[in-house]
Amino acid sequence: MSALLTDALRARIGERAVYTAPEPLGRAAIRYYAVAVGDDNPLYTDRSYARDHGYEDVIAPPTLLAETNQYVLGCPDGDGYLGHSWHLDVPHTRAVRGGNAYEFGKPAGPDTIVTATWTITDMTERTTSRGVPMLIVTSEARYTDQHGELLLTNVETLIHTALGGER
Repeated sequence: MSALLTDALRARIGERAVYTAPEPLGRAAIRYYAVAVGDDNPLYTDRSYARDHGYEDVIAPPTLLAETNQYVLGCPDGDGYLGHSWHLDVPHTRAVRGGNAYEFGKPAGPDTIVTATWTITDMTERTTSRGVPMLIVTSEARYTDQHGELLLTNVETLIHTALGGER
């Protein structure tokens, strides 16, 4: 069996990508996201309500930062995706999301300028219960504001599973 975790992939552990949004998050983005995910919490849409609850202005739903691509400049990739991707070359596999683990810091507001710092933290080769090789890639994204304060940490797992069944 040939290893999925090649020396070239192993060398990418620790690789980092940093993106800073070209403008503040904005009330409209916060409102649109809240509506899109069906969250009617008035902290996201009502400035007076947010102030009455100790905030200067509306705040963003916590997962907005991890789901937005507003910090990415450029054009969609060949798959039509506009956002961060490691573009890992793992031949004869298909990639699926293994999950996300969020840790929330301070809330983001409309004047927040977001910087996302992505790091590949680990790659591990394993075998499924059916004997199919898989490569588990873990990366961490840290989202900070223009003052360097932590807004969100997102640990993401991607699983590259070998095509062709059992080996």
